Amino acid sequence: MIETRGLTKSFGELVAVDHIDLDVAEGEVFGLLGPNGAGKTTTIKMLNTILPPTAGSARVDGHDIIRQQAQVRASMGYVPQMLSADGSLTAFENLLIFAKLYDIPRTTRVERVDEALRFMGLDEARDRLVRTFSGGMIRRLEIAQSTLHRPRVLFLDEPTIGLDPGARRTVWQLVERLRDDFHTTVFLTTHLMEEADALCHRVGIMHKGKIVALGAPSKLKSDTGSQSLDEVFMHFTGEGVEAFGSYRDIERTRKTARRLG
Repeated sequence: MIETRGLTKSFGELVAVDHIDLDVAEGEVFGLLGPNGAGKTTTIKMLNTILPPTAGSARVDGHDIIRQQAQVRASMGYVPQMLSADGSLTAFENLLIFAKLYDIPRTTRVERVDEALRFMGLDEARDRLVRTFSGGMIRRLEIAQSTLHRPRVLFLDEPTIGLDPGARRTVWQLVERLRDDFHTTVFLTTHLMEEADALCHRVGIMHKGKIVALGAPSKLKSDTGSQSLDEVFMHFTGEGVEAFGSYRDIERTRKTARRLG
């Protein structure tokens, strides 16, 4: 479902993503891990056509990210770190707007929105303003928005950042349901090793723009003699998980936590 060959992105002399080769299978949950600045978000932005690559190639659901951008966007959903739901509208109104943006036929829009609300456990909150929602409810609504058109690939950039443990596990369950019920391929970035271990069939560890390790969490732990993905991360990067948090990163995380309640 996702294939990259020599995918590269440079910003002047800075090589943010450095010739990565990657294959993600249909129905797989794949996690991209690494310190801030490793190139994770830049990789996602190239795959979903927001940023053009400097070199190399990539295909999403068989579509070239340069020559077939419209087809790539039609076959994918994207949940960014930043807020994508409108707090001044109800859950139903937010989803109806997205249904129109995705060009879902008028005759089936309301049915599709109702189905998404039920699937995400938001049916009873359908007519509430989103600004009254908890953080977990907002994230569920954002996932509902991104999957209304039933994409074959879903990109999640830090899907549980700022959420409490209970809301985080609810999001994990939703990701598993999307995989099981719709066979959705999920490509996510996360700073939470526990999250990657719980959700991902395979993970890739990025360091200085390169993928330095790739495999199932259990295999990476076995190969390195590690007890946890935190230890695997340190083995391949020489850095602890605290390397994820610069001042700017912490500031961004706290802003996200505030908006998620």
